[in-house]
This record gives sequence, C-alpha cells and structure tokens, in this order.
Amino acid sequence: MSVLKILRRKSADQQPYWQSFEFTSDDPNAAVSTALTALNSRSDLRDMSGEKADPIRWECSCLQKKCGACAMVINGVPRLACDSKLAELGEVITVEPLKKFPVIADLIVDRTVIFDTLRELKVWLERGVTPDERAQEAAFEAAGCLQCGCCLEVCPNYYAGGRFTGMAGALPLTRLIAELTDEQRREVLKAYRKRVYEGCGKSLACRKICPAGLDIESLMARSNAAAAWRSLFDLRK
Repeated sequence: MSVLKILRRKSADQQPYWQSFEFTSDDPNAAVSTALTALNSRSDLRDMSGEKADPIRWECSCLQKKCGACAMVINGVPRLACDSKLAELGEVITVEPLKKFPVIADLIVDRTVIFDTLRELKVWLERGVTPDERAQEAAFEAAGCLQCGCCLEVCPNYYAGGRFTGMAGALPLTRLIAELTDEQRREVLKAYRKRVYEGCGKSLACRKICPAGLDIESLMARSNAAAAWRSLFDLRK
C-alpha cells in the first residue's frame, strides 16, 4: 500500500492544504500517474480520514515520458509522474506542484512563461538547413527537450520573468547553434550570451534532473564555448 500525501489548492487564490490518500496495486510498474488516475476514477473519492474529496487536478498526455506534461515535485524532487514508480518511492509519497510557476489548481501550474520565452527567442528555423555532420548529434539531442520545467525547478538562478532562460530556453538555442552555419549563428549566439551564458551560475543543478536523460552539461559546454569565442571575436573587431 502507498500513501499519497498531496499538496492541494482549489484555485490560484485559495490557500494550499495537504490531503492524503491510500492506493494499492499489485503492478510493480505502477507509477504516481497510475495512482492519480485510479484515485480520480473512484465514484466516491475520500481521503484517509474519510472526508469526501474533489477529483485531483493534474495534467497528462502521453504517459510515456515523451511530453513532459505530468511534471511535478515528488518526494521533494521534480519528476514526471509517469516515470515515478511507487515501489521506488517509499510508503508515504509527497506530491506537490512545481514551485517556480504559478499554481492554477492542485498539481497544475501555468508554464506559459517557458513558451513565451521560446517565442521571444525565435527558436525556429526560417528555412531548411543541412547541418554539419559533426553537429548533427548535438542538434538531435538538444531537440529531445520536453519543456517540462524540471530543470528550472532546481536551478538557483532561474525565476519566472527573469532574463536568464534556464535550460528550457538554452537547449533550443543550443540546437540552433549546432544546425546553423557560422554566418547565420551571429544573432543566436548574441541571444545565447545575454539570456543564458551571462545568467548561468554553473551550479549544474540541472545536470542529473532531466527526465529525458539529456547530457545537459555536454550540450551547455559546447554552446558556451561557441558563445565565448564569438564574444572574443566581437571584442577584437
């Protein structure tokens, strides 16, 4: 049996409160997402004290670790609910919404700021390119970012609305740096220096937290080197 201790909030202007639920499964692969789905399927959802409870609000889509929608803080660590096995989390499991974004209700947060940043940075190709074969691997890996926000949750330098984009903005820029030609990179590198390189404290708190398993340190080192050399070149002009 698992006990899910969930930090709940009916709406953004309501005070948060803890509510605990019991869940039992014989499936060794049952995840937090499994429990949340099962709890919400109960016709009469009640917490451990017997109090009637409203359905737990949370987000999900693929449930296959591909979309990042079910990101939340589980046992104090930002993770995907679909990739967090109950058997590995202990008997009592705390479940909270991400803290770096405004809470909408229960475990749903507003991550609009991430996508606003991507639009502001214009992280897309205006025409097709054929990247250098040596850069294709880095471009492909950077494209695996789920935009889930887990890396931003642990970053001591990121806050919503700040100039520093965190890795959620850095990785799409890293992909462009890898794919574009030297001539086309100028504006991208300028944005990378201002919005990533100058704001990152190099704590590498994001290094092991990525649910997609991206080698963030390697990708960041590659782009940092490009940004630093571009900056040095500009100073000499």
